[in-house]
Amino acid sequence: MRIVVALGGNALLKRGEPMTHDVQRANIKVAAQALAPVAQQHQLVLAHGNGPQVGLLALQASAYKDVEAYPLDVLGAQTEGMIGYMIEQELGNLLPFEVPFATILTMVEVDPDDPAFQNPTKFVGPVYEKEEADRLKAEKGWVFKQDGAKWRRVVPSPLPKRIFEIRPVKWLLERGTIVICAGGGGIPTMYEHGKQRWLTGIEAVIDKDLASELLAREVEADLFVIATDVDGVYLDWGKPEQRKLGRVTIQELRAHPFPAGSMGPKVEAAIQFVEKTGKRAAIGSLQDIEKIVAGEAGTNVYPE
Repeated sequence: MRIVVALGGNALLKRGEPMTHDVQRANIKVAAQALAPVAQQHQLVLAHGNGPQVGLLALQASAYKDVEAYPLDVLGAQTEGMIGYMIEQELGNLLPFEVPFATILTMVEVDPDDPAFQNPTKFVGPVYEKEEADRLKAEKGWVFKQDGAKWRRVVPSPLPKRIFEIRPVKWLLERGTIVICAGGGGIPTMYEHGKQRWLTGIEAVIDKDLASELLAREVEADLFVIATDVDGVYLDWGKPEQRKLGRVTIQELRAHPFPAGSMGPKVEAAIQFVEKTGKRAAIGSLQDIEKIVAGEAGTNVYPE
């Protein structure tokens, strides 16, 4: 099977962990150990999150006052390269030397009129105490929203329209390459109003799960997996009566609301893939990835 796996941020950096190279490398090594058996049996395409990494680069850049900080699209490109490099290396250490890898810097088109630009919602960077968040808001003009007991910066999250590098991705897959692409939802780009075919980057972050779903459809994946830090989709999450959904249809999923800042985009991405392709999507823990592929773990979403 051709499988697209969207790696959640927990595969790179768990909440509360220091954003050091060694910590991220250790987490990616664990992720590679889970993915290697799947890669030996199936064709693998990997996407990943990058929110904490982009936030860290932005903070590091702001400490150097002699040069204007780079915009989010450029930081996204930097983190795609960095994370792809580490995934290639750790997964490559576990697979035969002959298995080819490629990390593709992936530009994703968004609509300049997307309403998301009027209502920033996407969390990026580390968490802050309220006082520090207020200081950064006044100093940099950033927008903050509460994330649990802390505060995080939010930026626009427009919908993905097109993956510009989809042709080379397909060429690589036809030659048996493990491709890492659409990291962090891809590099947000758009055609400027009034300029014929003039592409430019934009200060935004595309949802990783929605971009991965578009990727999965474009490469004609047989299975779309969203790997996260929980073992499936739960109803009444955090309550005594919580229960996990196992095998569900898109109609059953649509009957329940899910938090927009966490499980909501994952559920929506899974529904879109199943609805538009008639194939299976799954949401679950990366550590269960082999069982998820076999349909024996996670929340598996099917057509009616």
